[in-house]
Formats: sequence, C-alpha cells, structure tokens
Amino acid sequence: MLRTLKLVNGQQTTGNGKGFWLCFLAVLAAALVYPAFADSYDVGNFCYFLIWVFMALGLSLMWGYGGMLSFGQTFFFGIAGYSYGVLAINFGGGSLTWLALVLAVGIAMVAAIVLGYFMIWGRVGGVFFGIVTLSATLVLAFFLGQTAGPEWRIGPARLNGFNGMKGMDPLTLTWGDEDIFFEGTLLYYLVVALIVLVYLGLRILVNSRFGNVVVAVREDPQRAELLGYDVRKYQLATFAIGSGLAGLSGVLYTSWGQFITPSSVGLPAAAMPIVWVAFSGRSDLTATLVGSFLLLFGFQTLTIYSQQLALVLMGALLLATVMLAPQGFVIGLARLIGRQLGALRAKGRTDGALPDAPAREA
Repeated sequence: MLRTLKLVNGQQTTGNGKGFWLCFLAVLAAALVYPAFADSYDVGNFCYFLIWVFMALGLSLMWGYGGMLSFGQTFFFGIAGYSYGVLAINFGGGSLTWLALVLAVGIAMVAAIVLGYFMIWGRVGGVFFGIVTLSATLVLAFFLGQTAGPEWRIGPARLNGFNGMKGMDPLTLTWGDEDIFFEGTLLYYLVVALIVLVYLGLRILVNSRFGNVVVAVREDPQRAELLGYDVRKYQLATFAIGSGLAGLSGVLYTSWGQFITPSSVGLPAAAMPIVWVAFSGRSDLTATLVGSFLLLFGFQTLTIYSQQLALVLMGALLLATVMLAPQGFVIGLARLIGRQLGALRAKGRTDGALPDAPAREA
C-alpha cells in the first residue's frame, strides 16, 4: 500500500502535495454531484467531452513520456469503435456488450502491436513515426468511406460507408429480467469512474521502474540500450497501452451515440489529439487531463457557431504553442503558480523567523 502511494506521487508527475490531492477530491466531488444540478442534455454533452480524454492520456503516455509522436490515435479509435459495433450487433446486445468492449479494446491493442512491431523493430522514429501512423489513419478512413454497399457486412452488421454504422446497443447490464442501459447519467458516472482509474493507473505506471525506463529511452535510447534494456520492448508496450486507451475512447463513443462514422477517423479528427496534448503539456498526465477537457469544451462551443472557425483557431493555437510554449501552456502555468506559491511560503518562513539576539557587551 505504501509503495503504491509512493508511486502515485512519484517524480514523473506533478501535483504530489496535500493541496493537490485536496483539489483533486474537490473536483471529483463536483463531477459526481453535477448531474443532480444539470439537465440530461448537458450531462450527455459533458460525458461526450470526457470520453475523448482517454485518447489524450494515451497520447501523453506515448509522446510525452515515450517520445513517440503518433498521428494514429483515431486509427485505433476507429478500429475499436467499429469492432464494438460489429460485435455488439452480432452478440445481440445485452450483457454481452461488456464482452464486446473488452474484445474491441483488445483488437485495437493487437493492431497496435502489429503496426508497432514493424515500425519499432524497423527503427522508424522521429517525424517518420508520425508519418507512418498518419498514413495508416488515412488508409482506414478511406477504406471505411467506401463500404456503403450491401456486401460490406459482418453478419447482420453493415458498415454503411460515409453514413456510418448504427444499430448497436449501448453498454447494457442484465439484472434479472431487466436490462439496464448505460446511457445518460449512468454512462456519465461510468466514464468518470474509468477516468479516475486510468489516471491513477497511469500515474503509478509512469512512476514505476517501467515508466522510468520509458523516460530514459525517450531521453537517450542508445544509452538505455547500452545499460542492458531492450528499448524496443518498452516502446512497443508503451505504444500498445496508449493505443488501447484510444480504443477505449472509440468504444465509449460508439456506445454513447450508438453510431460511428468514418469522419471520426479522418485527418481533422486525427490532428485534434495532437493539439490537445501539445497545448496542455505532453510530459504530464494532469496537465493533459485538464487541458484536453478545456479545449474540448471550447472547441464544441465554437463549433456551434462555425466549424471552420473552430478548426482555424485550433490550428492557430497549435502554432502559438509551438512558438511560445513548446512544453505546453497548462503545464507552464502550473509550474509558474507552483514557483509563486513556493516563493510566498519561503517569504512567510523568513518573516516569521525570530530576530537575531543582540550581541552581549563585554
């Protein structure tokens, strides 16, 4: 237990003090009581924002901690989302939708292992890693867009081309003779619980021996290899975990709306996680969690007025991040606040110190 607490508060993550965890509990409490004061439409929208956070956390693990810039998050999002739709329809819904969730995320991770094997063992790195993953994403989007004919079906599940797949059941739990559908508020609470588990689990992971080796590989892969570590295995494991989180976003998105379309895989969608994580601070999970949610909320608000304007502003935000705050605006602001608080505490200790005693006369 003590070791777990130590890993949660390790050096690879910011926010390790009592004040941080009190704020964490306060935010969690606010999230839990939110549905009691909001209508069902707002709760559904809030849940939609939170669903995408898993994808951002996965990219933070791969890019920020592992040094692998991937444009393939929506590739695994789409694979898992469509896999869930196909499996849920063929299983006939009910409690088997949970099996569909596990299998769909597993399929996404297997796809990541296969693609990652050829890239990592082929020593594909740097910008070329991003190019290969982007190419895979565009190929998948193109393929899904041309599956409109009746021949593109797996059992009773039709892919439907640009119109998208629909007709799958949401996550369902059978209790006696009654089916409990995870929709609205119930799905919201499920997503909140999963975010807490994934966030804490990733904090433990990056602060463990595995996480320290991953960061060492990011900093100097050749030196890590000379120290006896098989850097390829660590990179492949990191890529698979991050891609699996993108797949979890895809499954939850498909369950949330009971549909999925090729547009959720294409180029504009593939670029969004890069913007979220770069703006937030790719090297910290907490910054990614907070910044991604804020950007998702802002992007959705702007999209109501103009989708083109929202995309232009997102591009401008990415450019500003690269030029002005390459480490991320959110993590930069957090570190600035931390320095200011540290200076105030130091000043308080200095002001509260007793004055020096006067020298005794001879």
